[in-house]
Amino acid sequence: MRLRPSGKGLIGVDITSASVKLIELRQVGLHYQVESYAVRPLREGAVVERRIRDMGEVADALRHAVGSARPASRQAVAAVPASAAITRILTFPASLNDDEIEARIQLESDKHIPFPFSEVAFDFQRLGLNARSGDQQDVLLVACRQQDVNQLTDTLQQAGLEPVAMDVETFAKERAFGELRQQLPPAGGDEDCVALVDIGATMNAFHVLCGGRVVYSRDNAFGGRQLTEAIRGRYGLTLEEAGLAKKRGELPDDYQTSTLAPFLDTLVQQVERSLQLYYTAGRKHEVQRMVLAGGSSVIPGLAERLAGEGAMQVAIANPFLRMRFGSRIDVQALVSDAPAMVTACGLAMRSPA
Repeated sequence: MRLRPSGKGLIGVDITSASVKLIELRQVGLHYQVESYAVRPLREGAVVERRIRDMGEVADALRHAVGSARPASRQAVAAVPASAAITRILTFPASLNDDEIEARIQLESDKHIPFPFSEVAFDFQRLGLNARSGDQQDVLLVACRQQDVNQLTDTLQQAGLEPVAMDVETFAKERAFGELRQQLPPAGGDEDCVALVDIGATMNAFHVLCGGRVVYSRDNAFGGRQLTEAIRGRYGLTLEEAGLAKKRGELPDDYQTSTLAPFLDTLVQQVERSLQLYYTAGRKHEVQRMVLAGGSSVIPGLAERLAGEGAMQVAIANPFLRMRFGSRIDVQALVSDAPAMVTACGLAMRSPA
């Protein structure tokens, strides 16, 4: 598993419970250019809590996405979920080189990694000298089970892609946040703290980023699929019909009050609860701004409710505001999908080697 930069023109592949998303970025000067992208839906149950349960279904969807996008590159990067990764900041003597650090990590693995080292994929990155001791260096260690990496690489390969690196979702979101923060008004304090709420089909992930780094995260098992289920039950539709009706806004007059309002109430309460727990955990920096990401972030009224309840500025994520677009890109479609493309975009933004 490599955390180090892996070259230009990467394809970021994001596999969620509802879809697979890929985007190919190329750096042009100081900006990125979108060369290709595609989104393909997944059958329910193919991915559960960010874990692949049906590799054949996922690989087939990704293969169709590749065929639709027709990327110039085949080099791809995917990410293990944050819940599957172990991250630690370790301190070693500043005199140690990379080989010596790797040997020390292996020797002391039982102190840092809660499963057998023979089952581990790991990597590390030097962070510089320790702030308190100049003869020590800080090292970021990231580890996960080898089977998680193998499953993702096998899926990419079955779709005709070349896996050149594995990342962690949290790091991808931090990278994409470098673009997202450009659409926010200037911060009012010394510490730039922003809540990033990623609302997917079955989960909503609440992150607080201070200085561009995730300092707090919390997941809630509630997302857009619950609204689709409510629509199906209320109006006697199939799940597919309910999803299409929700997307197109083709719903009866009582939808706003009978179905949408209770869903928004629950979602807003969960976000507010996550924010309260952030402060309860002893975090001192105030969150004054919020960015909504994920396919369900654009549900009508959500951003306005959160802005009103939390007395803060709320924006819908669009990592493509400063990017250029290749000639084959349907810009209108990409902008519509933008809030759901944050993780894929962060994966494709990895710096060149």
